[in-house]
Amino acid sequence: MTLNTQVVEGPKQPIHPSVLPKLDPEYIAFHNEYVANVVPLHTLPWDPAIRNTPAVPGTSEPLKVGKTQDFDLSKAKIRTFTPEGPSPQDGWPGFIFFHGGGWTLGNIASATSFCTNMAIRAKCVVISVDYRLAPENPYPSAIEDAVDALHWVNMNGEKELGVNLNQIAVGGTSSGGNIAAVLALKNAQMDIPIPFIFQLLIVPVTDNTADVATSSGWADNQFSPWLSPARMLWFRNNYLPNEEDLRKWDASPIFAPDDLLAKLPKTWIAVAELDILKEEGINYAERIKKAGVEVEIHVYKGVPHPLMAMDGVLQVGKQLVTDAAEALKNAFYPQ
Repeated sequence: MTLNTQVVEGPKQPIHPSVLPKLDPEYIAFHNEYVANVVPLHTLPWDPAIRNTPAVPGTSEPLKVGKTQDFDLSKAKIRTFTPEGPSPQDGWPGFIFFHGGGWTLGNIASATSFCTNMAIRAKCVVISVDYRLAPENPYPSAIEDAVDALHWVNMNGEKELGVNLNQIAVGGTSSGGNIAAVLALKNAQMDIPIPFIFQLLIVPVTDNTADVATSSGWADNQFSPWLSPARMLWFRNNYLPNEEDLRKWDASPIFAPDDLLAKLPKTWIAVAELDILKEEGINYAERIKKAGVEVEIHVYKGVPHPLMAMDGVLQVGKQLVTDAAEALKNAFYPQ
């Protein structure tokens, strides 16, 4: 007698039953159709070609801007987005932005939608940094590129972009939020810093010592979809292969000294309720606030980590982008 031993494969990334009641129904529907059957990248052998596909599906279409330009840095490059129409009398405000992707994925085009939204809706020039990626270029390569971009803006922003150097903000999402937070701290250390007036951090990585065994909050959301502990550790190990670097504040800004935190600009932080990074984002906000900095924090309910990049399919993602644009506009053009 011959038995039928055919194996029926299930979803590669099913939603854990414990998380289903907490998730936004829009996210559940999208995940089950477009994400559940995709093999998680961190389980595959490393191949740089992985970067050729979008890290997160569901992004909205970019908005039309007046001008897009590319400029070379010493080891990286930047892409700038300038709104249509005449600039303000003193020049455009400037927003230096860093894309996400776990320091491993993403590229200069991966956050075009968000960048164009900020350019148009916050009436500013967005300077998106195409920093070097791990594992080929581990820490501190991305930080070096961030500092290089800042120097470029300081030297060339007014002439090349019509930017007002007294109206500069910095921001990023996920690993890019980590880089932006570090750059704001490094800028505060400089003898003649560009006076950042604002930082905007979306689901940022602030503590690279965190895991499910620490009090960082990973355990609470370890079964949430998309950014699992295994995936986050894969990203971290690509970027920070040496354990002695994990507690350095230019890898984990939550460990920056109080006197340096006190020099930060007004800060806006967004976190996702079902993200393993939620607690470290909130903890960073509390550290900054305790140091005397004005901080606003928003917790977006019912969604996991990549909500910003899913603004084309999730109402809560659209709301985040709208809130970020309003916060940035209010920083540049206070009422």
